[in-house]
Amino acid sequence: MTRATSPPAQVIVGLDAGTTGVKAVAFGLDAPWRRVVVREYPLLQPQPGWQVQDPGTIVAASVDALAECVAAVGAAEVVAIALSAAMHGLVGLDVAMRTVTPLITWADSRAQDEARSLRTSGQAADLHRRTGVPVHPMSPLTKLMWMSRNDPTTCASARWWVGLKDYLLWSLTGTLATELSSASGSGLLDMATRSWSPAAVDLAGIAVDQLPPIEPTTATLPLAAEPAARVGLSAGLPVVLGAADGPLGNLGTGAITPGVAGLSLGTSGAIRAAVDRPAVDDGGTLFCYALTDTTWVVGGAVSNGGIVLRWAGRSLAPDIQHVAGDTDVDRALLRLAEEVPAGSAGLVVLPYLVAERAPLWDPDLPGVVLGLRYEHTRAHLIRAALEGVCLQLRAVLDALDRLQRVQTIRATGGTLRAPLWRQVLAATLDRPLSLVGDAEGTALGAAALGLHALGREDRLADAVARLRDPDESPADEVEPDPALVATYERVRRSVPEHLTALAAVGALFSDDHERHDDEGLASGPSTPASLRPSDRE
Repeated sequence: MTRATSPPAQVIVGLDAGTTGVKAVAFGLDAPWRRVVVREYPLLQPQPGWQVQDPGTIVAASVDALAECVAAVGAAEVVAIALSAAMHGLVGLDVAMRTVTPLITWADSRAQDEARSLRTSGQAADLHRRTGVPVHPMSPLTKLMWMSRNDPTTCASARWWVGLKDYLLWSLTGTLATELSSASGSGLLDMATRSWSPAAVDLAGIAVDQLPPIEPTTATLPLAAEPAARVGLSAGLPVVLGAADGPLGNLGTGAITPGVAGLSLGTSGAIRAAVDRPAVDDGGTLFCYALTDTTWVVGGAVSNGGIVLRWAGRSLAPDIQHVAGDTDVDRALLRLAEEVPAGSAGLVVLPYLVAERAPLWDPDLPGVVLGLRYEHTRAHLIRAALEGVCLQLRAVLDALDRLQRVQTIRATGGTLRAPLWRQVLAATLDRPLSLVGDAEGTALGAAALGLHALGREDRLADAVARLRDPDESPADEVEPDPALVATYERVRRSVPEHLTALAAVGALFSDDHERHDDEGLASGPSTPASLRPSDRE
């Protein structure tokens, strides 16, 4: 978006390297002017469960996006570049700073056995309390454990283990460093000391000096001469280390005040709220990542968001897939879902289709269809799958409520352009939703943190306000429908009832079901605490 006829006198550039693309956004400091440049790159799957990328491709795309963005700025002064990047990635570098591994992304699930062993041994709970990161294959901790056990030759050649933003920062400045936010998502940081945890590092099978030094998110480094020449800027320009994309998303959408949570729903989803000090819940549902030393973000991410609707189209409506494009497919599927009443006539889907994260952080959980009857159609299954996504997000919200009551939610994501998603989500969460634009949210957060780092704004909220377009349309407000709220509360309460009723099925297929049949029926399976109605209800 460019609202002024020419660039303002000064701009700051937010550079956001995401999972499948990088976005460079120039924000005017004295006028509502923006220029957005996007470059995409592939997510590769060389083996089942592996999700990797070429770090060099990401750096090249980032430099290219920066160069085009700077060219559009023209005569305006660029005061700084502020960085954001996707979390949980891992790259090995040798002594000459050459990559010895691809970027192993957050989506890579090869470390399932390592995560499982930490849960089985009882170490997972202590690691979560210490580091703020639930044990899961996404975390660099479990990835390093996998590398140590399965690829010792590569481990021996690795002088450094870094994240995506660390590598991008080194490529732009020639200095190897990380910052508190990205470090807090690694599973290797001691939140209390703000330093690498010796216990976690030992489990990872590496040495502390193989990890980069941890700087504040507001620290700056000078842009090196070679990349400066490539993008058309002066060497020495401040590069603000910035933070991870999750916390910066909260900042960019304005969800950094008590009682306000930020929600994103695209292929996956997350709910996060800001707190003034590190905090995790006793149930192990929530992560805790830093934005700055005095602002942290707690929440949970679900792997199964809008991807569930795509699964429904492929598996339940191949005829629709065959005759329409992707956007039309989504619309057609949602029209089918709208044909059945809220609650899907008693059908409940727990959509653990890909390795799930919150609320249970157990990638081994399979998806579940509960309450299936003869009268149910594919329309019921599609709607129940959509409702199941919202049910998982509600479980995360319940955990947030136990730390700090959430009053309102600022929501973003392409999925929420559909009215049905909005209605079901607002009612399941039982909170009003403010739907905010998602085009530059994380890049805006990076740029705002950059202004704060440069001393141009004392408060983060003021920095965001300065960079916002005052003529932007106000956020759409979605109030929860009371009738739908009651319906989805009944759906939530039906889950443990379904699971208890299925105890007989578990006993039937047990090797010794004849001996334990009565005992199994009496006790039934336990229901995870995060899927039970919250105590306040």
